[in-house]
Amino acid sequence: MTHPAVTPENTRTGILAGISAYVIWGVVPIFFKQIVEIPAVEIIAHRVVWAMLLMTALIGFGRGFGDALRIARQPAQLARIALASALVISNWLVFVWGVNNGHIVETSLGYFILPLLNVALGVLVLKERMRRLQWLAVLCAAIGVAIETTRAGGLPWIALVLAGTFGIYGLLRKQLPLDAASGLFLETVCMMPLALAWLGWLAYSGQGHFGGSGALSASDLYLLATGPVTAIPLLLFAIAARRLPLSMMAFLQYLAPTIAFLIGVLVYHETLDTQRMLSLAAIWAGLAVYSVDLLKTAAARQEAALP
Repeated sequence: MTHPAVTPENTRTGILAGISAYVIWGVVPIFFKQIVEIPAVEIIAHRVVWAMLLMTALIGFGRGFGDALRIARQPAQLARIALASALVISNWLVFVWGVNNGHIVETSLGYFILPLLNVALGVLVLKERMRRLQWLAVLCAAIGVAIETTRAGGLPWIALVLAGTFGIYGLLRKQLPLDAASGLFLETVCMMPLALAWLGWLAYSGQGHFGGSGALSASDLYLLATGPVTAIPLLLFAIAARRLPLSMMAFLQYLAPTIAFLIGVLVYHETLDTQRMLSLAAIWAGLAVYSVDLLKTAAARQEAALP
């Protein structure tokens, strides 16, 4: 897959797309709070169905299904897609449940931990070597998790599951020669049988929340909108990832959990006591160290590339 040339126009487009993607991901808790009365499993089932329909239309009118069909014919690669879909649906489910049960701050904690977990996964799975600053960054994150564990009287499972599922999902997706749109399409294809079976059972048993009044209600429209809310930021992210260096993407990714954290504290008044602030401070210190390491590494590579 070719990448656009590095030009000021492409860089501006990438920055705008990246900021847009992470801002949408940051404010999405407000969206899910509008349908707090609907169980998380039902919301995710609708998210799968409407995201797949939207991706089918976008791919059909765009580059076509060639990449998706090529991967689907390879059993080993299709098995990886199926595993990736299981991870991402688990991530979505825990995220929506956490948001709608008053744990927005803890969901943001998970995505603050994520880049540091990615460093650790690189060592454990890809046998990469960690630099000293990376070791320090991961240690700071571990201290933050330990403080949060003490505060909560148990592991912060929402944060850890969100970071773990998305970290391993990203690792799997890196190993697949597939663009973001085709990848999401195949992932939703794998999820569809479960989603349709669950929605069918809810409709049969009279427990479903979609279309119960005959006309489209506000909650029906929100459920329909879960498709665009899923697909649009992912496509914007793909545009940004192809136009921006990894170091810039690493900085932009802090936007989403920062916005979600502020929403949890300022809009929904979630608890922010001294221990939680210490936990977040340790993780933010880790992110600061990680960012310094990224900048130093990028500068060293740029200097080495000079004639």
